[in-house]
Amino acid sequence: MTATTAAAPATPVRASREGRWADTVLNVYLAIFFLYLFAPLLVMALAAFNAYDYPSVTQWRGWTLKWFGELARDQRILQGLWNSIVVGIGVIAVSVPLGLSGAFILTRLQSRWTGLLYGVLVSPILTPGIILGISTLIFWRTFDVPGGLFVAAMAQATFIASYCMLMFMARLQRQDRSLEEAALDLGASNLLVFRRITLPFLTPTIFTAAVIAFLQSIENYNTTVFAIGGNWTLVTEIGSRFRFGLSPVINVIGVIFVVITVIAATVYVLLMERDRKARSAR
Repeated sequence: MTATTAAAPATPVRASREGRWADTVLNVYLAIFFLYLFAPLLVMALAAFNAYDYPSVTQWRGWTLKWFGELARDQRILQGLWNSIVVGIGVIAVSVPLGLSGAFILTRLQSRWTGLLYGVLVSPILTPGIILGISTLIFWRTFDVPGGLFVAAMAQATFIASYCMLMFMARLQRQDRSLEEAALDLGASNLLVFRRITLPFLTPTIFTAAVIAFLQSIENYNTTVFAIGGNWTLVTEIGSRFRFGLSPVINVIGVIFVVITVIAATVYVLLMERDRKARSAR
């Protein structure tokens, strides 16, 4: 009869050593990850305060704030920023209702053509931005509408609306439809059900979709540059200046955007934490 012995369990010392190695590897990985993530932002921010005439941190000429003043006097950049905001608002006004309509059709329509319709509505996301910009410009020119802010907003909305639609679909698929059915059985109209039940349920997603649509609009280049005509946005103006060499003014814009993003994210987290505490206190 052959005796078999079970493998002896790892000693506490060995388990502790393996745990320390795992923690060390994880900490090194996190350090590399955050360095890779934030090092470009740090370099960009430092270049905004460098007195050198070109964005650089290796050729340091001393600390300065003159590039912030240059930004305040750069009319094309400021006008481009304003145009970007106008186009972004237009994209929100078009993309959110279109995305919500498409989400309702796909989640409420029971048909064998739903899959095909879903593919058609999502296809603008997969279409190159150059194609969307040129095709939108050609389409509106048939109605004697030249390229400009309006055409740029329409061109961007062709694919941003699909992102909004996907967000609304994810939200609607988690909705309890029995509330709507109960309201309809009690005599409520479809409009009243939408206003009192569905719309409050979708409000967080509407806000999120509007923010995402605006951010996608303000940073879009490929579609905008072909549809903007003689006007310009912030990103198209920055892109055109690459041919002549950038100045640290562009770094200043990046610093301002990063600061605004950090402040907005901090305020959002604080508000969410306050709401969570208020709900738990009830």
